[in-house]
Amino acid sequence: MPETQNPIVFQVALLGNYPPRQCGIATFTTDLRHALTAHRPEVVVDVIAMSDRSDYNYPAEVRYKITERDLSAYISAADLINQVGYDVLSVQHEYGIFGGESGSYLMSLVRQAKMPIVTTLHTVLQAPSPSEREVLDELLQLSQRVVVMSKKAVSFLMEVHNVSRDKIDLIPHGIPDISESAGKKFRLGLNISGPMIFTFGLLSPDKGIQYVIEAMPQIARQYPGATYVVVGATHPAIRSHSGETYRESLVKLADELGVAENVRFVDRFVEPEELVLYLGAMDIYVTPYLNPKQITSGTLAYAIGAGKAVISTPYWYARELLDEGRGVLVPFRDAGAISEAVRGILEDAESRQEMGRRSALFGKQMLWPEVGKSYLASFVRAKQESSESLRMLMGKPLLPSRHRETLPSMHLGHLKNLSDDTGILQHARFSVPNRAEGYCVDDNARALLFTAYLASEGSLSEEESLLQGRYLSFVLDAYNPENGRFRNFMNFSRGWLEESGSEDSHGRALWSLGAIVGRCEDRGRRGLARELFETSAPALLATTSPRTWAYGILAAEEYLSAFPQQRSVQDLMHTLGRQLLTQYQLARNDAWPWFEQSLSYANARLSQALIVAGKVGSHNDMFEAGLDSLAWLMDIQSGAGGVFVPIGTHGFSPHGGERILFDQQPIEASSSVSACLTAGRVTGNKIWFGHARRSFNWFLGHNMLGQPLYDLLTGGCYDGLHADRVNQNQGAESTLSFLCALSEMRGTNMPSATAAKAELL
Repeated sequence: MPETQNPIVFQVALLGNYPPRQCGIATFTTDLRHALTAHRPEVVVDVIAMSDRSDYNYPAEVRYKITERDLSAYISAADLINQVGYDVLSVQHEYGIFGGESGSYLMSLVRQAKMPIVTTLHTVLQAPSPSEREVLDELLQLSQRVVVMSKKAVSFLMEVHNVSRDKIDLIPHGIPDISESAGKKFRLGLNISGPMIFTFGLLSPDKGIQYVIEAMPQIARQYPGATYVVVGATHPAIRSHSGETYRESLVKLADELGVAENVRFVDRFVEPEELVLYLGAMDIYVTPYLNPKQITSGTLAYAIGAGKAVISTPYWYARELLDEGRGVLVPFRDAGAISEAVRGILEDAESRQEMGRRSALFGKQMLWPEVGKSYLASFVRAKQESSESLRMLMGKPLLPSRHRETLPSMHLGHLKNLSDDTGILQHARFSVPNRAEGYCVDDNARALLFTAYLASEGSLSEEESLLQGRYLSFVLDAYNPENGRFRNFMNFSRGWLEESGSEDSHGRALWSLGAIVGRCEDRGRRGLARELFETSAPALLATTSPRTWAYGILAAEEYLSAFPQQRSVQDLMHTLGRQLLTQYQLARNDAWPWFEQSLSYANARLSQALIVAGKVGSHNDMFEAGLDSLAWLMDIQSGAGGVFVPIGTHGFSPHGGERILFDQQPIEASSSVSACLTAGRVTGNKIWFGHARRSFNWFLGHNMLGQPLYDLLTGGCYDGLHADRVNQNQGAESTLSFLCALSEMRGTNMPSATAAKAELL
């Protein structure tokens, strides 16, 4: 990566482990900070330290400490870095150093960061678990650039996580400049008469050190003074679980094999300055690791830099680093092969020197001064790309549109959080329910509809069934028999604030009842919903809102799925369908094939309703009008790269006026998902499934800001996408819009993302 002569990055925040915490990432973060400041002294580099305990005495460069299991500390750290106004946040990512499932607590920080993020991945898995993939997918979306240390990691990011190659920087693991002369002097004090074989790092059973010890009897017979030096403390996680059992087993093994004098343990964490002396003093370095899928190793990188002979088991990183004669690979768990490799290297001085020369030459590109330059160039590029993205914001996406094959897991935590024994509360401040604004039938109907969708996926759990009963009870109580309409707003004291709600709230309430009739297995609930549906449906005929008609058609479709011969409901669907079609025919023209003279909210429901009414009633004019209007709507809701760009609610989009891009609302994405899935099911055309997937991915970060709206930590959905940020509140409408869309996506036999994308293209 070329060096940038005029950096635009002046303040960097490094997030990762940091000394006095003793681990490889802490050392890496320290070395990276030193390399950055040495290369550009004018650049300020502060540290946000991840801590596994409370008694570390951190140095002055640590601006904030995050205790890994304290979720609030992540949020506070985000506030701090935003207040300081860093140019770049550099994240050192390893699953085990962050709290929450698969390190999910980290997401609550990076979601709120208002500067470009450059993430260094110290582990990239070929087959991550669903939660590991979900967390890393979101982190990758939120990162402007991603740094990895091996070619294998690059391929995994592209193949497993669909990351564009242009977004990835391959920067080797940094290493210190190792002085052979200083090592020779240090060697004199070690009192080793024969060849010195060396391994360092935190001890754990997967390091395979026992196999080198098992090789020592044969080595010592040929080279009596040979000494295997193992430097490093037991890994804290191993020590907390099983104490020093592993180290003690190694000591016992050496004693039993009669090589106790040939094996030496340095039982402590060695600072980098001393480690360099050991590396300069050794003759052969060995990494006998047992995990074939290890994708990086700081210890092996250091050994290459020492310019000495290296022996390793063939894990992924070793295969790459020791290629072209820079080392010797031996089979896993094979003490005989290790013994043979050590003795072969010691016997052939010329080959040993050539191997060291190749390693030293390769290691020059890994020296920290070079690595620091590459990191700063990556930071500069991230800053430049971020600035360019902001300039291109209006109409052009931050991230390319990529379709995910997998869907997030169904997480009902926030839904339950918003619900009490009355129903679901309307709003939240951040993720905390806002009681002051009470309840509404709109949201309780949405919640009831969602539980009906859940019931279609299988039997409801006891808790889900309890919630469904409460939402149904709320809708029942909302019905006002004196006027045949549903009331909408209720205060927190359970007092109704009106005699009747909006026409649209009436339509939504009826839709939820139809869904219970069509999908619920509980006979009592179905009976109640059917009775209330038939009582409240006639009021739809006096309404004037096209969306109310649309909701009524969708309600009738649900009802008729259980009682297809119900003539009164058939007539209702037909009447509302004709009214909606007439509205469309009066308002449309060739340049504006739409139902109204502006695009407002839940737009796709109008097209969806006509498709449904036309299909159920065999009315081709309705069916074609629904498909034509939906095709036009999805076309104008497409940004650069195919990213879904719903109609903004800040003034909507009038015919002949300026297109309004913000604020973008979850209800638009959810409506578009549902309408396109309906179109796909009834036509069999894969293009509609592509549109549905594109609309759904808006929730996951494939939008104009590249920011996810779904909060995988709470299971909630943020209230909207503004021109410069995500609205951090997680209200009921937004959360239910996401959950309903997710449920419909899960319930549809979707073609592969590749096939759907091909249809779109």
